Amino acid sequence: MRILEPAASVFARFDTIAGMADHEAGKPALGQAAATAVPDAWLRTELARHPERPYPMDFIEALFTDFSEIHGDRSFGDDPAMACGMALFHERPVMVIGNLKGRTLKDRLARKFGSPDPEGYRKALRCMRIAEKFGRPVFTFLDLAGANPGIGAEERGQGEAIARNLLEMSRLRVPTVATITGEGGSGGALALAVADRVVMMENAIYTVISPEGCASIMWKDAARKQQAAAALRYTAFNAKELGCVDDVISEPEGGSHKDPACAVQMLDTRLQFHLAQLDRMPLSEMLSRRYDKFRNIAQFYTSSHTASSTPA
Repeated sequence: MRILEPAASVFARFDTIAGMADHEAGKPALGQAAATAVPDAWLRTELARHPERPYPMDFIEALFTDFSEIHGDRSFGDDPAMACGMALFHERPVMVIGNLKGRTLKDRLARKFGSPDPEGYRKALRCMRIAEKFGRPVFTFLDLAGANPGIGAEERGQGEAIARNLLEMSRLRVPTVATITGEGGSGGALALAVADRVVMMENAIYTVISPEGCASIMWKDAARKQQAAAALRYTAFNAKELGCVDDVISEPEGGSHKDPACAVQMLDTRLQFHLAQLDRMPLSEMLSRRYDKFRNIAQFYTSSHTASSTPA
């Protein structure tokens, strides 16, 4: 009998999540009639995916000067979906890393729509170690639905490459700042975002799974993607509330694609602010705060016995 109890609990949890999703998306509960509105989370998802939205390399070219790209992971090859290199940020030498999507269909196919292979993550880690050696801050920019799930990528150790980045980024002895400019999807995004400061553009999203994937799993119907988007709570403001990101960067009205220069200026101001804060922090304190942040991220459970255990 004990063996069956966890399974029953899992199914009950799924029913609860489905009910919460209905509520979050403004869907009517069973037996109730209500008007269905497009949730704010889905509207922001469409903005995050807008084809004219500035990509990571657009921000890199606008924010940094003298970018000198570094190629290859010194193990397998070079990944066209990941760009890394030395650059200057307001005349200060830094390391810049970002994934590449491409604007044309040919470029997107070559770069797997911005989804890096293991060699891309290993190249990024190689460059982070170079930055650590020379004491240069690391800036990462990401806009990807996830890491490449192809057979070749899995054969070359996609999971290990992502896990290695998580480990090594958590203990880099230089300031690190990650910026989510559009989609921040799954472990593929997290492998570039274990940073002292994680910032999100106002209309970006940061999620463990796409709304289409979530809807397909939860309800066997990808068409319920809007409902899943609301339930996942992956907008910039949701992520800030949960402690998953440190700052939300305002965008021009209508999205960054409406006025890219303004979006770049807003981001530039905040990046300077966060880097200045990290510069003033002792190394031991910076590492301790980074560790504590990711150990305590997104907590939403509380201890029920604390109040009752306190003597009257």
